[in-house]
Amino acid sequence: MRVWQFTEQPYHPVWDEVPGPLKNILPNRHIDHRVAADLYDQYMEQWQLCDELGINILVNEHHATSTSMSASCTLTLAALARSTKHVRLMSLGIPIANRPDPVRVAEEIAMIDCFSRGRFEMGFVRGAQYEVFAAIGDPVKQTRRFGEAYRLILKTLTTHDAPFSWQGDFFQYREVNIWPRCYQDPHPPVWMVAIGPGPGAWIAEQRAHVGTFLSGRDSKKLFDAYRRRWTELGWGSAPPEQFGYMAMVAVADTEEEAKRRAYQIAGYTRTQTRLAPQFTNPPGYTPARFVAMEQRLQTNPNYVAQSRTIERSDGSRVMLYNATIDDLIDAHVVFAGTADQVFEQLRAYHRYVGGFGNLLMMGQGGDLSHADTIDSLTRFSRDVLPRLDSLDAGDYEPPPAPRLA
Repeated sequence: MRVWQFTEQPYHPVWDEVPGPLKNILPNRHIDHRVAADLYDQYMEQWQLCDELGINILVNEHHATSTSMSASCTLTLAALARSTKHVRLMSLGIPIANRPDPVRVAEEIAMIDCFSRGRFEMGFVRGAQYEVFAAIGDPVKQTRRFGEAYRLILKTLTTHDAPFSWQGDFFQYREVNIWPRCYQDPHPPVWMVAIGPGPGAWIAEQRAHVGTFLSGRDSKKLFDAYRRRWTELGWGSAPPEQFGYMAMVAVADTEEEAKRRAYQIAGYTRTQTRLAPQFTNPPGYTPARFVAMEQRLQTNPNYVAQSRTIERSDGSRVMLYNATIDDLIDAHVVFAGTADQVFEQLRAYHRYVGGFGNLLMMGQGGDLSHADTIDSLTRFSRDVLPRLDSLDAGDYEPPPAPRLA
């Protein structure tokens, strides 16, 4: 199993200093540039340590928010490509539905792949709902724009014999001919992100890796949809390395200390609701059928918004943003404890979902200190990582395909 270290590079000092929303409308006068520079140094040092520990590096990108100072994952990865030598580097991801220039994205990808001598893996995302406003985007057309940008990037990375033109619905280029080309042939491995099972089949059709974030037991539905489509296409069983799961991870010498660290990392989830209501669901961002389904469910007096809940092992659901650490461990959203406890938690999740080959580990989040992050990563690398290749999915069987009416 491959493990990847992730942090959103939060500017957490401001979270307790200001009331209300932390995204879009929080003025950047609240940033102390010296503190921001110190935090950047810490996050980069943590990733550079991973090169010694054998933990790969994962970077994402967000905009106009104090919960993530990672305004350009390609810029961060370009720096890491030169300061690391061994581990792989991944963008998960580049919000190509909001980026104005997919060809520029392809150029950046090719450069990072060359800088790292083929250690790069490229992941693409649509972009968070609150980022549509900053990008002056049309939420109704975002999925189509994502699809066209993705196709254009792949064509740009794999066309070597002559320039080509592109006249699409969203992007037009008279001539595309990037220099350099990728170090890997035909291009770095592709990753996509999904939360629910809906996109699973399409991602499988692209033969892309699928990653899901903090979805706990619900991630099984996504993985199952991906596996079914992979098999339907005649490719046999989907390899475990096609699947990636992100969870918050904390390791310490005692369970109590590990749970304290996990609680600090989970500041990431507790801040997700601090978003002004006008940015939560731009009209058209969520497909109409899901909006209608949500409205029908709300007529039930026992309704709890599914999109903001996680399933515990007894089948009950709790709100992600205010769940206890024990709830989060039970739901496989957090793996925390001593090295032995974390390994057993990972083994239980691995068996539940039928195996997965990539742990996308949020080893730093919220206001977890630099020292605690370093200690947790070091313990994980020394006492947990060497045991992960022994995991066995057991007697898991993919569910049958749903019957058509």
